[in-house]
Amino acid sequence: MAVHEKKEPTTAYTDESSSTEVLNALVTEDHKHDIKLRTMSWQKAAWLLAGDQVCLAIMAQSWSLSVLGWVPGIITMVLAAMFFWITSLTMHKFIMKHPQITDICKFGYYAFGKSRLAYGFSAFMLLANNIILIGFHILTGAKVLDTLSDHSQCTVVFSVIAMLMGIVLSAPRTLHHVSFISMFSAACMGIAILLFLVFAGIEKAPLESTAAGPVRTYAFPLPGTTWVDCLNAVLNITFLWVPQILFPTFIAEMERPQDFPKSLAVLFAISIVLFIVPPAIGFRYLGQYATAPAFGSLGTAVYRKASFGFVIVPTLIIGAIYANVTAKVIYGHILGTSKHAHSNTLIGWSVWGIVMVGIWVIGFIFSEVVPSMGDFLSLLGAAFDSFFGFIFFAVAYWHLCRGKLFDGPWRTLMTVIHGAVMLVGLFLLGPGLYAAVEAIIADYSGSVTPAFSCASLGL
Repeated sequence: MAVHEKKEPTTAYTDESSSTEVLNALVTEDHKHDIKLRTMSWQKAAWLLAGDQVCLAIMAQSWSLSVLGWVPGIITMVLAAMFFWITSLTMHKFIMKHPQITDICKFGYYAFGKSRLAYGFSAFMLLANNIILIGFHILTGAKVLDTLSDHSQCTVVFSVIAMLMGIVLSAPRTLHHVSFISMFSAACMGIAILLFLVFAGIEKAPLESTAAGPVRTYAFPLPGTTWVDCLNAVLNITFLWVPQILFPTFIAEMERPQDFPKSLAVLFAISIVLFIVPPAIGFRYLGQYATAPAFGSLGTAVYRKASFGFVIVPTLIIGAIYANVTAKVIYGHILGTSKHAHSNTLIGWSVWGIVMVGIWVIGFIFSEVVPSMGDFLSLLGAAFDSFFGFIFFAVAYWHLCRGKLFDGPWRTLMTVIHGAVMLVGLFLLGPGLYAAVEAIIADYSGSVTPAFSCASLGL
């Protein structure tokens, strides 16, 4: 893949002042176009981050705790939060040094010494990760509609409906517009979580517990839990805490990218509460019966519908965010630096529409032909998050601090932490990937759902 770069200022990116000058020049250039991308304030970027991260994956964390137990589960969550904060700041510092970065593909390009191979690898991983995730959101949308309607239609019909709604929501070409609806997305997911917690607390017992014994929680994994089970639970936690694949595109559409740490701080404050407290409460009430998502553990059908129904909004809007970032990479390669790339022309909008429809259609196909999307999310966590959540940023830190890795206690500590970041990334890529593949093989050895099945997915 060729790297299409705009004619940008030739200022050397050697210090903060030069980077600021380059950023100002990029914003000025962008604002000359009909379609302006670099317009988000840090507040709107925070809304966008929250809309992307306050998602259904939160409701799978109680299941992770049911596999790992309190002690390993909470430790994994806290460590994931720490790594998320540190690596995200490292990413931002690296982008400030190379302000021309507009997506994770260009981040890989510069992090690995302006390597076109690294760019191509990053682009492939971005497209594969995002399109599979879009497929997962289509499948989740169908699951919600199946649940609410008591399977009134073939599930494929509901998947098509979810796909069409996603295409409509993905129409805006700027993240500035998408950030507005992200607030609504986060609010709906928050309501779904709150309702779940209320229903889990007032129910006498979760689904299936009456026949299989009382609910109980435990500090460590139950006897018989395999290390593959534990690793998949860890990957499930990691998947939630590693959204950085989208961050370079978010930063590139801010009017002042320097302010991204403010947006990040808002997201971190929200995440540290929502990613740990509701799952912990869910595990307290569901114990060994926790499912992924936890809505499925509620014993009363009305409770499942009332809480799970709100998930349709974040499902589609988060899918639209991933589609927007994915489309921009493809769109930029098709139109390059032509006037259509930033103008309200028939060609520009036609290409955007065709690319967006194509992304959602491919995502729809994935949603129908993959037997277990949950297993494939573990695969994403191992194969992709190992790079985009850990390895890339350990390499970026090395570039930022090369020659002064051990200058003083604080720098030494950060160097040690980033060394751990690299080791975690390699661990996820090795044993983690093996565990994910083992889980997929185990699922395929049983009954496999046929492609484009009408069978109900409802909770």
